[in-house]
Amino acid sequence: MTTSPPGPGPGPGPGPDDADPGLARIRTSLAWTRTALSFAAVGAVTLKKDVIAGLLIIAVAPVIWRLGRLAHHRPGRLRLVTATIVAVSLVALAVALTH
Repeated sequence: MTTSPPGPGPGPGPGPDDADPGLARIRTSLAWTRTALSFAAVGAVTLKKDVIAGLLIIAVAPVIWRLGRLAHHRPGRLRLVTATIVAVSLVALAVALTH
């Protein structure tokens, strides 16, 4: 008769999502922070060619960062994020068309 070693049974073990469910929120927060930093960097580079366009892009960076800090359970969050993304896109389009 053979005995199996002690430990988890033959059933499925914890999946990657079950290991630490809190990491998804941290990764999302880090992604928003990276996006805001990217906007700030692009704005700084744009300042060399056009001051107004660069300042507009830099001004959007804190807004993006703040959107990432909103509570995930807040009602209307998805609409707010969508409206902000559309607004940022329209500003970027206006800047691109005027130069």
